[in-house]
Amino acid sequence: MLARLMPLLTLLRAELAFGSHPLLDRAEFSLEPGERIGLIGRNGTGKSSLLEVIAGRIALDDGELQTSGGVRVVSIRQEPELPAAPSLRESLALWAELDSIEDDRVRWRVDARIVEYLHRFGLEGTATTAGLSGGERKRAALAGAFALEPDVLLLDEPTNHLDIDGIERLEDLIIAGSPAVIVVTHDRSFLDRVATRIVELDRGMLRSYPGNYAAYERRKAEQLAEEAVLNRKFDKFWAQEEVWIRKGVEARRTRNEGRVKRLEQLRCERDSRRERLGNVKLNVDSGERSGKLVAELRNVTKVFDGRAVVRDLDLRVMRGDRLGLIGPNGAGKSTLLKLILGTLEPDTGEVRLGSQVSVAYFDQLRAQLDLDATVAGTVSPNSDWVGEGESRRHVVSYLADFLFPAQRAESPVRMLSGGERNRLLLARLFARPANVLVMDEPTNDLDIESLELLEQTLQDYSGTLLLVSHDRTFLDNVVTQVLAPLGDGRWREYVGGYSDWLRQRPAAKPSTPTSSAPLPAAALAGEGSRKLPARMSYKETRELEQLPLQIEALEAEQRALTEAMSGPEYHKRGGEQMRRDATRATAIEQALEVAFERWAELDAKKNASGRG
Repeated sequence: MLARLMPLLTLLRAELAFGSHPLLDRAEFSLEPGERIGLIGRNGTGKSSLLEVIAGRIALDDGELQTSGGVRVVSIRQEPELPAAPSLRESLALWAELDSIEDDRVRWRVDARIVEYLHRFGLEGTATTAGLSGGERKRAALAGAFALEPDVLLLDEPTNHLDIDGIERLEDLIIAGSPAVIVVTHDRSFLDRVATRIVELDRGMLRSYPGNYAAYERRKAEQLAEEAVLNRKFDKFWAQEEVWIRKGVEARRTRNEGRVKRLEQLRCERDSRRERLGNVKLNVDSGERSGKLVAELRNVTKVFDGRAVVRDLDLRVMRGDRLGLIGPNGAGKSTLLKLILGTLEPDTGEVRLGSQVSVAYFDQLRAQLDLDATVAGTVSPNSDWVGEGESRRHVVSYLADFLFPAQRAESPVRMLSGGERNRLLLARLFARPANVLVMDEPTNDLDIESLELLEQTLQDYSGTLLLVSHDRTFLDNVVTQVLAPLGDGRWREYVGGYSDWLRQRPAAKPSTPTSSAPLPAAALAGEGSRKLPARMSYKETRELEQLPLQIEALEAEQRALTEAMSGPEYHKRGGEQMRRDATRATAIEQALEVAFERWAELDAKKNASGRG
C-alpha cells in the first residue's frame, strides 16, 4: 500500500502566552491535506493568535511549528486591509505581489483568477477601493485568497460583514476547492456544512473532534459530564487528605511520608487545574407592557438616490412578535428598522407607533459607544448602580455577569476587543427595562457559548423583538416570523424562521456566478503589449467571453485527475489506465497554457480597441 500523505503542518509542544494565562500550553495539532477544520473556543482564548502563528506572523514562546516543504499558507484576518490602488483588481495584484512573479504564464493565471473570484463574490475588478464597506472589503480579500490557490487557507471570522448569499457562496467555494482550511467562526450553520473536524482551543490545549459542529456538540456534552465526575472524585479525595494532614501526629510519622508527598502533589494538581471560563449571565427586563399594537406601516415607500429601498409596504408589528429581517447587504434592513421605530420619515405612506413603547437598540456599528468613556460609565453613566428596587445591583457586580473583571470597570472602551465591545453593548442594552428590543447584527464577535446564551435569553424575553441577522441558526432559534425582500423595494412577511423562509420563498432567479456560468471578460495584459488591430471581430469577442469557462472546466478536470492519481487505491487501476491518465494530465497542462496565452492576447486587443 502507498504510504499515508504527510501532514501539511504540525504543531509540537506549542507554548504561547500573553498575560497571566497561556494561550497555548504545550498544545499539539496537525493538519492533513483536504481537511476543513473549524477552530472554536471562547473569546480571548487565543484562536486568532494561533492562526497568526500558523501564518508565520507570531513566533511561539516554545515548541515547534513544522510545515511540509513548499506548502503555501494564505491568511485572511477578521478585518482585512487591502493595498491602496485605483481599482480592486490592481489592489489585489499588489496584495498577491504579481510583479514579483517572473513566469508570465503564472502571472497571467493568477491575474485571471483574481478577476474570476472577484466576479464570483459579486465584485467588479474596475471598482474603486475608496469607500469600500466592510462586506465588500471582506469579499475582495477572500477573492484574492482563492485566486492564489493556497495549500492552506486560514480564515478568521470570514462570515462577519457577509450577507447570507455571500456566506453560502463562500461555503460552496470551500467545499468545492482543494486547499486545506482552518476557519475561526461563530456561525454554526457554516461549521455544520463545511467542517470535517472541529478543534477546540480550551485552557491552552487543542482538542480534536471528528465531524461537523453538531457532532462536536454531542461529544462535548459527554466529555464535560465525564470531566465533572472526575473533578468531583478528585476534590473529594483531596479534601479527605487535607483533613488527614491536619490530624498532625499521624502525618509526622516516618511511615506516612509517602502520603504527605502525595498530598503535596494533589495540591499542585488542584492549583494548576484551569477551570472553564464562566458564561455570560443575561437577563432582560421587559418592563411595562406595551400596547397590543407596537407599530403599523401603511403603504410606506422610501427612496434613496432614485432607488426604492421600501415600496408600498403594509406591515403590523404586534406585542410579543419576534420579527427577523433578512436579505443581502444594501437591501434596506437597517432603513426598514428605522421606519418601523418612527426615527425615519417615509417618503409616502403612514407609520403609526403603538402606546407605551419603550425601545432598546443594539447597533451593529457600535456607534452608541463612546470610546473615551469607561466600561462602567457606559453601562451606568453618573451612577454606581444598575436597575431599581429588588433588582438594583452595583455596576461592578453587574459587569461581572458579562465577564468583565472588577479591574476592567474603569478601563476606557477603546481598550476593549471587538468581542468585549459587543458584550458591553449587551450589558448596556439589558441594563434598562425595555418592551421592544431592536438588535442589528448582535452576533458578530460573540463566541458560540455566549451566542447560545443570548438565544436562550431572547427566547425567554416577553417583549417584542426586531432582529437583523445573517446567522441562520440564530434566526431559526429566535424569531417567529421573517421579513424578506422580493426585489424593487418590495418586502414580504413569512411565518417561521430562516429554514421556514427557505421552504416558502419564491423560486429565485440565478443572480450569482457559478462554476458553470460564463465569466465576464477582463483585461489581463499589462502595459507594453504588442500592437494589435484596433477592433475585435464578433468571433473574437465570443471567443474571449467563452475562454474563462473553458479554463475553469480544464482546471476542474485537472484537480479531479490529480486527486484520483494521488489516492491510496490508484495503483489498483492497472498500468493502461495509469498511462492514459498521465497522457491526459499532460494534454490538460498544454491546453491551459494555450488558453491563458490566447486570453491575454484577446484581452490586450480588447483594451487597445477600447482606448482607440
